Amino acid sequence: MSTPRRPATDEISWVLTPLLELPGVQHALIATGDGLVEGASPDLDRASAERVAAMTATLHAASRAFTTAFTDEEKPKLAQTVVESDLGFAIVVPAGQNTSLAVFAAPESQLGNIAYQMQVQVAALSRALASPPRQSDGAQR
Repeated sequence: MSTPRRPATDEISWVLTPLLELPGVQHALIATGDGLVEGASPDLDRASAERVAAMTATLHAASRAFTTAFTDEEKPKLAQTVVESDLGFAIVVPAGQNTSLAVFAAPESQLGNIAYQMQVQVAALSRALASPPRQSDGAQR
């Protein structure tokens, strides 16, 4: 019996693992600027992941427009967007060209630690995506 092939989006889901290990972090997701899922935590079902990805793109765009409205700067560089509710925190950070990383954490979570680890994972993702693909031994012959 063969193992089912994982979708291409799972190839970058490794970025989420260290975030999901942080105390209080319940979900994590990588989304495109178009609101498509690039990777999601395993316990986030597909429909929820698709909704979160769409809202992540919308929130990121709205945050940029909101900043522009206050500053008249056409292309502000966002560092992070945080939404606080009685259920916890939604944190969105840019994760490269046309990509965002989103996390949902419990109200008692240490936001500073989560935000720092998100930046560490964004840097790791950037390095991984910038690396040239490896060639198998057969390709060198």
